[in-house]
Amino acid sequence: MDKKAKKKQDVLRQRLQKLQQQLAGARKQMDDPDEVVRLEKDIASAKAELDKLG
Repeated sequence: MDKKAKKKQDVLRQRLQKLQQQLAGARKQMDDPDEVVRLEKDIASAKAELDKLG
């Protein structure tokens, strides 16, 4: 694996962690139910991209 792919994986993992924290907060507060759905979709796409890379 080259440096560029490894860096992309690291960035995706960080993004995934941040999205999961945001999702936990959004589920606690539930001000905007659409936000929970959007975050779940973002998490799914980040996981898919991470799986594709590695």
